[in-house]
Amino acid sequence: MESTIQFADTQLRRTRSNNSHTHSVGGVYPIRSRSRSRGRKGSLDVHKAREPEDAEDEDAGLRDGRDFKRKQIFSIGQMFFLAYQSVGVIYGDIGTSPLYVYSSTFTSPPSHIDLLGALSLIIWSVTMMVTVKYVLIILRADNDGEGGTFSTYSLLSRYANISNRDPREATMIRMERHLTEDLGRSNRNVRHTIENTKFFRGLLKTIGVLAVSMVMSDGVLTPAQSVLGAVQGLNVVAPNISKSTVVGVTCAILILLFLIQPFGVTKISVVFAPVVFIWLGFNAGFGIYNLAKYDHAILKAFNPYYSFEYLIRNKQHGWRSLGGILLAFTGVEALFADVGAFSRHAVQLSWLGYTYPCLLLAYTGQAAYISVHPDAYSNPFYNCVPPGWLIPSLIIAILAAIVASQAIITATFQLISQIVKLSYFPQIKIHHTSKIYHGQLYVPAVNWLLMLGTVLVAAIYNNTTSLGNAYGVCVMFVTFFDTCMVTLVAIIVWRIKPYFVFFPWLAIACLDGTFLSSALTKFPDGAWFTILLSMLLASIFILWRFGKEQQWFAEAADRFPTTHFVRTLEDGSVQLTERFGNKNLSSLEGFGIFFDKAGETTPIVFSQFIRKLVTAPKVIVFFHLRPLETPSVAAEERYHVSRLAIPNCYRLVVRHGYMDEVITPDLASLIFEKVRDHIILRALDRENEKAPAVTGADTSNQNELNNVNNSGGKTTIAEKYLGLGSDIPSSSDPSTMQASTPSSNGPTTTSRLSALERAFNHEVLYIIGKEQLKVKAGTNLVRAILLKAFLFLRENTRTKIASLKIPTEKIIEVGFVKDV
Repeated sequence: MESTIQFADTQLRRTRSNNSHTHSVGGVYPIRSRSRSRGRKGSLDVHKAREPEDAEDEDAGLRDGRDFKRKQIFSIGQMFFLAYQSVGVIYGDIGTSPLYVYSSTFTSPPSHIDLLGALSLIIWSVTMMVTVKYVLIILRADNDGEGGTFSTYSLLSRYANISNRDPREATMIRMERHLTEDLGRSNRNVRHTIENTKFFRGLLKTIGVLAVSMVMSDGVLTPAQSVLGAVQGLNVVAPNISKSTVVGVTCAILILLFLIQPFGVTKISVVFAPVVFIWLGFNAGFGIYNLAKYDHAILKAFNPYYSFEYLIRNKQHGWRSLGGILLAFTGVEALFADVGAFSRHAVQLSWLGYTYPCLLLAYTGQAAYISVHPDAYSNPFYNCVPPGWLIPSLIIAILAAIVASQAIITATFQLISQIVKLSYFPQIKIHHTSKIYHGQLYVPAVNWLLMLGTVLVAAIYNNTTSLGNAYGVCVMFVTFFDTCMVTLVAIIVWRIKPYFVFFPWLAIACLDGTFLSSALTKFPDGAWFTILLSMLLASIFILWRFGKEQQWFAEAADRFPTTHFVRTLEDGSVQLTERFGNKNLSSLEGFGIFFDKAGETTPIVFSQFIRKLVTAPKVIVFFHLRPLETPSVAAEERYHVSRLAIPNCYRLVVRHGYMDEVITPDLASLIFEKVRDHIILRALDRENEKAPAVTGADTSNQNELNNVNNSGGKTTIAEKYLGLGSDIPSSSDPSTMQASTPSSNGPTTTSRLSALERAFNHEVLYIIGKEQLKVKAGTNLVRAILLKAFLFLRENTRTKIASLKIPTEKIIEVGFVKDV
């Protein structure tokens, strides 16, 4: 591995010395990272020299800077609108904490000095854990706009060789690595230790997966906790409401909450944001009123001395009370995960500009009232409401508590999207709900499963006390994981010296550890549930990733350019290479379209097809899809065609947005037209090079193509230049085209077009692979059990052919078996 890393550094030095103008900002240089699959060299490097000189690049069109995910840039107006939206989505949990923090911290009416100490702890916990740690530091560790612990792990894996990679990621994820000489010695040592220690690599992966699992586990509890707490608030007005009524109303509201998720974040936030805005405004207003009327001296709590004095004086009781204090910032883990839907600057603007000041006023105002009325701690918000404001406050509190669930729901959608993209979970349907804000998602399967789990939890636990015992532990684990991950980002990505990072990390880690140790006292009373659920989810994620890595290793033999499998003889016939028996390929009349999702080189189904059937269609098209995280790709930029070394073999790469429809019933006609246009454009380009005066130097062939294809579909480029299948007219004489080909014995433009049209008119075949995996004989028992569990999941989550919108009578499914 070390030699591979040194080689990468050497290549980057050459790039820097020879192409200084291509540098990325900040001294970061992009590299292509391949899977560490048993030391295999890159297929393109090994076989590049074998390609015929007249063939196009085997990778032409597969690698393009547009494929890499980019952070979306917003205007000032969009930023303020996103900040407004974020208030309604991500602050519901943190924002409703004034309902229960004091009642969860104290078990009896507090003394003035204890109240002062608890308020100081609340103020500085929110300040340090949310404002300083997350809003000012951790949000800067986003991965191209995505947030959450797992995205931080993904960011690290782009800058350090810490994970096996899906070969397809080379075309979709920008791999970046600082040159060794650009890192300080201590930074180099940290990176080297992590890259070369299997334990650390596995630990980082486990932390990333556990963090996702724990946020999702809390995602089951949070809606039940917040909505149940809101409905229980009706007892303030009607004490005779029965528990069964409370639980029934809670479940009905929860179901309604999940039913509106398909509308998308933008529409939901337009409704929810005013609720949270008014709720926070009420808290701020009531706080100012209570400070002015009862005890403004409580503002002394902004002195952190009272925090330490409270903990020292109360010893173990003070430490255990931290389990209630931490409720003031629960939801901060969802705040980080939700960054992908709103952007870092929008979150910072909404927190620092509105939410944070409102919460500080709320807690200090409640403390001012409780200092005069100690018994008010049991229901701090409602007891501190000014006269005449109880009913409006009750209504807005119930609405705000219901809205509080949205933060964790949105975060769960964001996280599941991340783990699916990085092959930790099977491919499931993910909907983008906005054409303007690209990171706003909805995941139907997760939404309904989350609804089912939340309703069951609410019905079984049936009170907020039981739910509260299960709540909070996972939050503290996730915040600690975030601290550790972002520390490594600071060293490896931001290149800050470790000794500058150590003391801030130690201070924040001590805070995390103190709150976590207090929260763990709830483990026997209910926290075991979320820990168990998160461990179960993490096991599924790691199992799927393990199985996918074994699948990539098994497929390595098929991951080569076409010249590895077949060669073209001088007479134009095609035969398998010596490695596969030197058999001559027979020709199958027709137009064969070989599907490939993303693919790095040759589609696996093609290599299996020709090796086992020893035949190939007359015209072959490799069809690759490149989904981009943008609503739509312009038609003129969507398609890229290239010709490969095999006669009449082409590659079509389709780059499409999430709103574009690609697989349609007339897909074959579209592919035919794109390949035909490509053949003609290449011929015209050669003609321009040889005789520019004939074609006109002031006219671009590509512009001509665009103008023709945009003319309402009445005239195609082929019809203009070929006249519905006839030879090219005088200005584009066939003899000129023939002369422009690399070899006089090779195919001409006219022959290529004729072969293409004959094959298309004869038969169109959509050829799709159905890969079956089986466990190798002699595999040890533990590995065999894990692989069989993976294969069971794989077989029950595979996309079915019926979902393709193409004529089923033209589909051929090629099955093949590979050992893993």
